[in-house]
Amino acid sequence: MQSKVKTAAVVAVALVAGMVLGQAGPVRAQLGGILKGGIVLVAVDKLAPQINKFVNTVTGNKPGEDSGQSTKVVPILSIGRGGYAGAVQVSGPSELVDQVKAVAQVEGQTRILSSDVRIKGLIPVSARSVSDLSSLSRVKGVGISALIDIKL
Repeated sequence: MQSKVKTAAVVAVALVAGMVLGQAGPVRAQLGGILKGGIVLVAVDKLAPQINKFVNTVTGNKPGEDSGQSTKVVPILSIGRGGYAGAVQVSGPSELVDQVKAVAQVEGQTRILSSDVRIKGLIPVSARSVSDLSSLSRVKGVGISALIDIKL
């Protein structure tokens, strides 16, 4: 099963690379970003349980039914400048973790005491369609326990 997933991933990446390389400059960049983001979302959806188990092993998380706590891997959706895709592990009470469909990443910048200050906020949300801060369907009581980089 593992080899089928790897083969499918390699074929998908090769197909995307061929499509992207065959396009003109600006169109190629935009299409490449959209396709990469889509591939990451599909990979996160398909491999979330395995990624979650691996993260729990690496971090020593031991969620269980007796504690009422659980963990889950979901995609990151960026709001603001540019589009990015990735994944995070969320953790918290099982009934709240089950509500989380994605994590919205929001960015802000300001000046404090003559220094630039930048923030990236990660907010667990119950819907994948997030267009701006006012449309967030925040899931309170759930935290981010790991950030996952996926190399394409």
